Amino acid sequence: MKFFETSKTYSLKKSVYINLRWIAIIGQLLSIYIVYYYLNFDFDFLSSNFIILFGILSNIYLIFFYKKTLLSDRSALVFLLIDILQLTSLIYLTGGIVNPFIIFLIIPSIFASSYLGFKTNMLILIATINMIIFLTFYSKSLPSPLNNHFHVDNYYFYSIPIALVIALIFLNYFAIVFGKESRLRKEALNKMEEVMAKEHEMLSLGGQAAAAAHSLGTPLSTIKIITQELLKQFEDNKEVIQDIRLLSSQVERCNQILKKLSLNPNEEDDFIDEDLSMKDYIKEIVNSFKETSENDFILNFDQDSNSKKIVKSIEIVYGLRNFIGNANKYCNSKVFISLKSDNNFTEISVEDDGDGYPYDIISKIGEPYLKSFKTSKKSKSGLGLGIFIGKTLLEKNFAIINCRNSKTRTGAEVNIKWKNKDLFNI
Repeated sequence: MKFFETSKTYSLKKSVYINLRWIAIIGQLLSIYIVYYYLNFDFDFLSSNFIILFGILSNIYLIFFYKKTLLSDRSALVFLLIDILQLTSLIYLTGGIVNPFIIFLIIPSIFASSYLGFKTNMLILIATINMIIFLTFYSKSLPSPLNNHFHVDNYYFYSIPIALVIALIFLNYFAIVFGKESRLRKEALNKMEEVMAKEHEMLSLGGQAAAAAHSLGTPLSTIKIITQELLKQFEDNKEVIQDIRLLSSQVERCNQILKKLSLNPNEEDDFIDEDLSMKDYIKEIVNSFKETSENDFILNFDQDSNSKKIVKSIEIVYGLRNFIGNANKYCNSKVFISLKSDNNFTEISVEDDGDGYPYDIISKIGEPYLKSFKTSKKSKSGLGLGIFIGKTLLEKNFAIINCRNSKTRTGAEVNIKWKNKDLFNI
């Protein structure tokens, strides 16, 4: 990925950034005016005002001249560097590293690490460290009369920038890690919402197709009757009769298509409009995989399984499909599905005879974008999105999910459990 290409992924909301800058500017103005007029401290007051004025002008530019609603990586880098230089200049005039407000210098870098790309963060981090080092060796004295009384040992003096740099690196590291996890989870949730939107769209299209079939039935029947009458009238005209027969055959073809849509408006999901028992749900899902898979699906249903029907839930269907589909994908030849149910609980277990979950990621199963470090697994490894989506969808519908390696077989095992009072009241 080229530098600044990450602006497609990383961005900063302009309005939020502008508000934060106004808060900082007002704070700076209050600080220097209180110190100068109320406390009567002596420092370069005029230069400090010009530095803050530069910050105000840059904010006005953002409001009136920067037309985009989001700041890209490049733009955010420029303005955050301006913030760092502005604050460095103020602190330079008022004591440098011993100014207690030096702590504010690390804020832009930490703020950027949560929202912007890694390379941008590194540039801002390096710039901030350089400013801290600069202020350690070069600055004007603290405002008078503080500079007459404030004297510290060199050990304490140099411990201030060292502590700031360590805190800066530490906080940036955690902000980058948590920001990355947050972005990945958000991206995975967006993908899940897209999948569910497509499922709902298919359901909607299926209903529209059935309605169209019903509405078009009458005019097509009328056209068919008219063609039959025309066949009788022009039975001696061979040229016209061929066109009429063609028209009649196309009307019949339309009728067959509409009839098929009426009976099965959504071919991808034969039970899209039905309420079924959990046993029937599993059978239907397994049948949809058998059409394209050579693996054996071994079903084990408890004879006393609750046969009560569940209100149709796309989330439950799609979640179960994801887990059964994963077992079908990663098994060697067999998938084992068991169902146990009583008056209180319904429990589904999906196992396979494959290699199981890699041990280096098993503790993170259920998180999106997982990759095993084992090279032997990479050829068949996915990104963990299927498990993440399935787990999220089923947990939204009160399921308890446990993913582990099977204790009785070589492969992976997923245990899905509901309280019946939750399952049958969805």
